[in-house]
Amino acid sequence: MTQSNQESTRRDVLKYSVAGAAAAITSAGCTSIGGRVELNPGNAAFYGSDLAFSAKSAKDAYYAMMEAFGYPISDVLKTDEFWVCDFLQRDFEKLGMGGIFWINAKGVYGENGVKVYAGGFKADKYGYLGHEIYLLPGQVLPEHRHVGGNEGYGPKMESWHVRYGSVEFFGEYKGAGDEKLITEMPAKDRPWGCGESWFKSKYVARRTARAGQLYTLEDPESWHFQRAGVSGAIVSEYATYHNHVEFSKPGMEFASSQAV
Repeated sequence: MTQSNQESTRRDVLKYSVAGAAAAITSAGCTSIGGRVELNPGNAAFYGSDLAFSAKSAKDAYYAMMEAFGYPISDVLKTDEFWVCDFLQRDFEKLGMGGIFWINAKGVYGENGVKVYAGGFKADKYGYLGHEIYLLPGQVLPEHRHVGGNEGYGPKMESWHVRYGSVEFFGEYKGAGDEKLITEMPAKDRPWGCGESWFKSKYVARRTARAGQLYTLEDPESWHFQRAGVSGAIVSEYATYHNHVEFSKPGMEFASSQAV
């Protein structure tokens, strides 16, 4: 794609529509109004009359966003390896995510592969992962933290690379140095959960695909979360092995709402 075409695509996405691709996106299940395609069509599109979460509708919305960004929809993203959830909150429009673990590996150096390694780290454990995060426009991946698990692996340490769109990263502490206090944000712009007794984060920093900066979790077991900008976001995560997560809001899980 030429630079001119890339710029055109970005402008279209920021308007929540994609020139020349509307038919393809509409067929993916998103709402079309007056020729514009809404990439986050709202909760009515994600829940049935029984209030059960529709994974298909959620995935269709993410596919539409991928089309809008010009992101390649590989075959594996059409399988169950690509997962979506609403964290049991029944508010996927504002709170939810899609994701895929390209790899989440762990092991002992000397027991890996053909088991011939005999170096000084032979008995040591290793762990690493590659993860992609998908967020619709304005969608929040809720506040959580990664703690050491009972397998002997420490807290997950991670960095995020915004590949498409933009993201606000929220956390307990300053890491990069350009964070601002959440309390300094206009009240209407403060994130979901702000002000609740369980809410832990204090700072916010913004990253965009255009700028190319990474954002890194510097403090082990600290609370953090992220929110997509107006065009949504696709974020690559580079991290140590993922083995345990806790949410700050009681009753929240990596799961999806069932019928009532």
